[in-house]
Parts: sequence; structure tokens; C-alpha cells
Amino acid sequence: MLAIRLDKELEERLSTAAKRSGRTKTALARKAIEEYIEDLEDIALLEEALTNYDPSKNISMEQMRRELGLEA
Repeated sequence: MLAIRLDKELEERLSTAAKRSGRTKTALARKAIEEYIEDLEDIALLEEALTNYDPSKNISMEQMRRELGLEA
């Protein structure tokens, strides 16, 4: 269980969005938090990939197409 306090303006925006979408404020808040956490996780994965980046493993577009069997 989580309880959060929103300032008046954000609470009004959330209420309006809920009414317009036909969803509850809770459903909208849950979805927004879920998407935000997914974004943070994606950023962490990207940062890790950049940290481990090895330019010596780069291949040309032509080589990639050959390896994937996409040569025409």
C-alpha cells in the first residue's frame, strides 16, 4: 500500500485526466509509476551497455547483413 500527497494543481490534473479517460485516479497513477520505473530501468541498462562498450566489436553494415542473411 502506498499513499502519496499531491499538490492541488497535480491532483486537479489527475482528476480531469481520470474523468476524460474513464479510468480511476488510482489506475492512472499506477500506470504512470509503472511506465516511469520502466524508463528508469531502460536508462540503467543503457548506461551499463555504454560502460561496457567495446568499439573493437563493431561490424560494418554489410557484414551485419551477411550474418543475418539479408543480402539481396
